[in-house]
Amino acid sequence: MSERSVSKQKQEKRWYTIHAPQQFDRQELGGTPADEPDKVLGRNVETTLGELKGDASENNTKLTFKINDVGSDSAYTEFVKHELTRDYLRSLVRRGASKIEAYVTVLTTDDYRVQIQPVAFTTKDADASQEKAIRNTMVDIVEEAAEDRTFEDLIDSVVEGRLSSAIYGEAKTIYPLRRVEIQKSTLEARPEEVAAEEETSVDVDEEEVEV
Repeated sequence: MSERSVSKQKQEKRWYTIHAPQQFDRQELGGTPADEPDKVLGRNVETTLGELKGDASENNTKLTFKINDVGSDSAYTEFVKHELTRDYLRSLVRRGASKIEAYVTVLTTDDYRVQIQPVAFTTKDADASQEKAIRNTMVDIVEEAAEDRTFEDLIDSVVEGRLSSAIYGEAKTIYPLRRVEIQKSTLEARPEEVAAEEETSVDVDEEEVEV
């Protein structure tokens, strides 16, 4: 390839400014180059809550967004994942205490399917029945939170710590807790994907009935 061809390709590339979703105030996440807008779609962008808020104490919370719309010189994203750093989670573990995890898949009021992973850390070693009761409480509260929240509202409650606080307030009556966190939340399916899955499920059921 000639130097002229290489130079032409570089000139054709445009930089797109990447923005966070509306719920994160459309803050700039950086930029990405591409020679065609379609090539920007689907790219993942990682940042921390600390970078978005200008607060280094929040750098233990990682956020992943995916570009789902492109304008003339801007790229817009949707929320994909929230996750606490491994170092932070390890710092919460104490010898002689229990770490209790749960994995809850919920559907929001606007039909987004999300997996939420709460984790509780006790002050001392809890027994099996206490751990089970705390885990059940975590599951119940997450499910209740999704029943009357949109996807955006649910993610806000996770990122801002309101959901973990609600779990802590309820679960600490079962056994003394030192900390409750939502260690991870992941978008599993959008409304159109959920609807497509439901249609496929109905078609299969109808075929089975006919047989």
